[in-house]
Amino acid sequence: MVAPLAGVAAYQATAKLGGSGAAGAAQGAGSSFGDFLSGAMKDAIGTMKQGEQAAAQQAAGKGDMVSVVNAVNQAELTLDTVVAVRDKVIQAYQSIMQMPI
Repeated sequence: MVAPLAGVAAYQATAKLGGSGAAGAAQGAGSSFGDFLSGAMKDAIGTMKQGEQAAAQQAAGKGDMVSVVNAVNQAELTLDTVVAVRDKVIQAYQSIMQMPI
């Protein structure tokens, strides 16, 4: 799941880039957005790993049930978010491909 503060930080970083002309702004925003997506994916992978580790600890009898349920729930929400973003990207790509030239 993408943290709301990470989105605000990415917006602020993009706003600070400015740039000269549309090409400069597009390059600055593109690299910043790419960095934002990269960080979001790393966070998502970390959340999924935490859920797996919590489930493995519970299976070994070493974990607290409440923390396991919370970690697995967070991992599930993260997966749902990643799938929703993927679906939107595919939908946007298909819309672009259907545009007349």
